[in-house]
Amino acid sequence: MALENPTEDHLTTTRLWVERFVIGLNLCPFAAPVAAAGRIRYVLSDATDIDVLYQHLLDELTYMVETDAQEVETSVLVHPYVLQDFERYLDFLEIVDEALEQAELEGILQVASFHPDYQFEDAPADDVSHYTNRSPFPMLHILREDSLSAAIDSYPDPEGIPERNIAKMRQMGLAEVLKLRMAEL
Repeated sequence: MALENPTEDHLTTTRLWVERFVIGLNLCPFAAPVAAAGRIRYVLSDATDIDVLYQHLLDELTYMVETDAQEVETSVLVHPYVLQDFERYLDFLEIVDEALEQAELEGILQVASFHPDYQFEDAPADDVSHYTNRSPFPMLHILREDSLSAAIDSYPDPEGIPERNIAKMRQMGLAEVLKLRMAEL
């Protein structure tokens, strides 16, 4: 698919995925209020190699630390041109964890992972459950730990969210999940 305006198209597609899939299916019950308040930041990295992506990640971590949560609660760093291979993406997540540790941001920020080929280790390769974390493009979702903790503390049975999401994907079935995903493009 050729994109007319790659920056805006990638971000628009990502926003639609969050709105229709993540929020629409209530996969993350904490996302709707943050999105409604306009406090999700979407950033496109034009990186084509890991070193540039790493710098973009550091820049975004800095931005999050320096920006009030009432302005930006969470950030989605979309990087469609690098780490298309899921295994390499997983390797990069280890570097992300090291960056958080070195910057002394553990307990302040965390990074959630989403990828078009996301696959849970304990599920068969063709299991529809993988779509709970399959995004249109590789991305890193930067979350504020204190905000996440507050949301979890106020939500009944947060530990059950992954199981409910998997059950929802299986109930919908692959054809329906793919139909919804294709509507984003």
